[in-house]
Amino acid sequence: MFLILLRCLFSFVLLPPTAMIHPFFVTVTEIEHNAKAQTLEISVKIFSDDFEETLRNNYKTKIDILDKSENKNNSKYISDYISKHLNIYINGELKKIEFLGYEQDEEAVRSYFVCKGISKINSIEILNNLLYDYKEEQSGIVHVIVNGKRKSARLVNPENKIIMGF
Repeated sequence: MFLILLRCLFSFVLLPPTAMIHPFFVTVTEIEHNAKAQTLEISVKIFSDDFEETLRNNYKTKIDILDKSENKNNSKYISDYISKHLNIYINGELKKIEFLGYEQDEEAVRSYFVCKGISKINSIEILNNLLYDYKEEQSGIVHVIVNGKRKSARLVNPENKIIMGF
């Protein structure tokens, strides 16, 4: 019994620091249609450490998301990366997502985007491979709200496409 306890203790102590921070790799994307404003309001939540490492690897530069003096540069990298890895089609038409900003949200970064000129949604297709280039075990949860009706889906790498009808 003592050996089993000792083995468990050593396996915990020898885990890499990131495994102790969070043992799973997930992004959460929330999309809500604002019919009155004719917009899609989008937020993307990603673990800060995973996102920083992904941005460093993609842009070959030092990234510190919490450094307020680097906000302008960080915004450029965050906007560019997410725009390349999150595509939204409304009624079959690709829509441009506009970056509004980002903020720290506990151990994560929450980025905000908007799509303008969306009066009615019959179908939404989402292509999402956020951080798939970081971890093979990456997954993404997507929540969509249209006319007060909420639908959710989970993508597991390499799956990257969701289609929902409303």
